[in-house]
Amino acid sequence: MTRKYEKTQQAVEKLDELQFRVTQHGDTEPPFRNTFWDHKEEGLYVDVVSGEPLFSSANKYDSHSGWPSFTRPVHDEYVTEHSDNSHGMIRTEVKSRHGGSHLGHVFPDGPRDQGGLRYCINSASLRFVPKDRLEEEGYGEYLDLFENSEKNSGRHERAQSDSQEETAILAGGCFWGMQDLFRKQPGVLRTRVGYTGGHTSHATYRDVKKGDTGHAEAIEVVFDPRLTSYRKLLEFFFIMHDPTTKNRQGNDIGDSYRSAIFFANEAQEKTARDLIAEIEASAVLPGSIQTEVIKASRFHEAEEEHQDYLEKHPWGYTCHWVRPEWALKNKMTES
Repeated sequence: MTRKYEKTQQAVEKLDELQFRVTQHGDTEPPFRNTFWDHKEEGLYVDVVSGEPLFSSANKYDSHSGWPSFTRPVHDEYVTEHSDNSHGMIRTEVKSRHGGSHLGHVFPDGPRDQGGLRYCINSASLRFVPKDRLEEEGYGEYLDLFENSEKNSGRHERAQSDSQEETAILAGGCFWGMQDLFRKQPGVLRTRVGYTGGHTSHATYRDVKKGDTGHAEAIEVVFDPRLTSYRKLLEFFFIMHDPTTKNRQGNDIGDSYRSAIFFANEAQEKTARDLIAEIEASAVLPGSIQTEVIKASRFHEAEEEHQDYLEKHPWGYTCHWVRPEWALKNKMTES
């Protein structure tokens, strides 16, 4: 059956605010708080604007990224690739061919036995058609995709069972901006902000602001080492804040805004010290690195109002941005 897939003004007008921002302006929805990241029903995922078939549940797996992930599209002809150099990264954006919708990105870190690709897609770009409604909605020709769904599911479960988690704890100024940038990095599973590195057994935002607790505003980054590395996260850390200013980040002054790496083990400490030496030798920064490298201690989770602050308040204060020119001669470790 041949269908005509196209973008119409009527379809665009039906989009809700998030769908519009994602599909028309290339925004990214929050991980783990979207419709399809943990959706397991059999069926077809089509473009929310044009209706063109994009992905099948038979090729969906849990990448632990918080977004729907697929090993391949239903048809390559319906998914186009484009270079994306935003946020200080070099990525491959994917769009729907006829709808022109921003879908997400494709990464070369998917299950190796299924091609090695991970299509990381925004739920807001998709509409789900259940298997038992495919015929009714004109997608009957895709029913055969689900004949081997049990076999595919078994492969997906094996890929998921290999999951691992590691943690990085970093300080580099106001934790609002740090969390907003780190949560978007490939391989990051979840983040939370808090206070650490001080001498008091209790810490609150008000206490730390007084400047006598020794604690720094910090971020805890939980990541999958199969998808990224501790070094790669540190490389990003050194270009998303200014490590050359002591006890200061932008207009925020005081030891609670210091730059610090709180290592969990000897391997993390070595990685941090080796990278700092490499960056210093490259002279790529405007000054010498003031970042402390110290053993991690208790991490005090910050109040709920500070968690994901810039998601709740998109126009809120931040003093963080990515500085690509500070990367190691643009040779940051590839994932």
